[in-house]
Amino acid sequence: MKVYLDHAATTPLDERVLQKMLPCFTQNFGNPDSPHSFGRAAAVYVDEARDTLAKELGAKPNEIFFTSGGSESDNWALRGVMHASKARKELLVSAIEHPAALNTAAELQKEGYTVRIVPVLPDGKIDMAALRSLLSENTALVAVMTANNEIGTVEPIRQIADAAHSVGAYMMTDAVQAVGSLPVNVQSLHADLLTLSAHKFYGPKGVGALYVRRGVPIGKIISGGHQERAMRGGTTNVPAVVGMAEALRLANAHTDENAKKISALRNAFVRRVLTEIPDVRYNGDACDRLPGNAHFTFDGVIGEALLFALDIQGIAASAGSACSSGSLEPSHVLKAIGLSETAAKSSVRFSFGKNNTEEEMHYTADTLKNLVAKMRK
Repeated sequence: MKVYLDHAATTPLDERVLQKMLPCFTQNFGNPDSPHSFGRAAAVYVDEARDTLAKELGAKPNEIFFTSGGSESDNWALRGVMHASKARKELLVSAIEHPAALNTAAELQKEGYTVRIVPVLPDGKIDMAALRSLLSENTALVAVMTANNEIGTVEPIRQIADAAHSVGAYMMTDAVQAVGSLPVNVQSLHADLLTLSAHKFYGPKGVGALYVRRGVPIGKIISGGHQERAMRGGTTNVPAVVGMAEALRLANAHTDENAKKISALRNAFVRRVLTEIPDVRYNGDACDRLPGNAHFTFDGVIGEALLFALDIQGIAASAGSACSSGSLEPSHVLKAIGLSETAAKSSVRFSFGKNNTEEEMHYTADTLKNLVAKMRK
């Protein structure tokens, strides 16, 4: 049996999304910035995609910018706001942000900006007392992800945004893992900037978006032509943006239905693991977490070896972020919630999707139980 339980890394393209994209490759293939009929036809597709994304996120079309994905969007949000900030030179980022945000923050620090890391509690939630103590009149931007990509914890973004706004700072949230899995509305979140990536919600790879609330000062990311209101040069990837919009529309139309199914499957899996395998820690907030995320630490087991053994049995899982899979260092997220280096390296993430079945869940639980027992011997 082949079982895919790494939906936090990427999801399969929805067939309905593919069908929506196909005409943009063959029939309406024009450059949307060309003035002739072929270009105008393609531009209609792009405008419709932007309108759809805006509607689904609770934004205005001119607040949506297309990008190549979550990493570019994170880079643009942090660099763009900090470079555009005249008086304020301080950036606050959570300790469990995606490498795209943390590495960008480190580079901004080298440029002379002040970067402060906001700690999290053992369940992965932001330490609000620590956040409030770090906020100052010099804070330009606070960056906290909506839901963590490794342990699945969902953050109180509206509360964080309100705290940032109380000192006149902007609030940016990386919603790459949350969009398509949870209801995400920029007005409800009070977010000033929000990032997303299509391949996390059954859309195409290589395309994402950045929401920037009207009035938020932000610098450009790519110098070039007048695309994306002269903020990001480069020919628009028409099939990709069309696919992203359709994927989000479909995901939002079935958010509750999918979340109910996926979380029920995940919860049954978690129960089996915690009751049938001794010396296991379930990481992340037990309640406020992504519906498909199950992250465990198996004492006495090397995580990478367990992943390899699972793969041989046809089960795909991961140790954490795919963007950090080549690193020999233990996960910064797991260290931030208090795990030792040994425990961090004994951890595995399973992330369920809408197409997983109960049979696959039980096969994985049975296989995992046997493998952990063998490895501990």
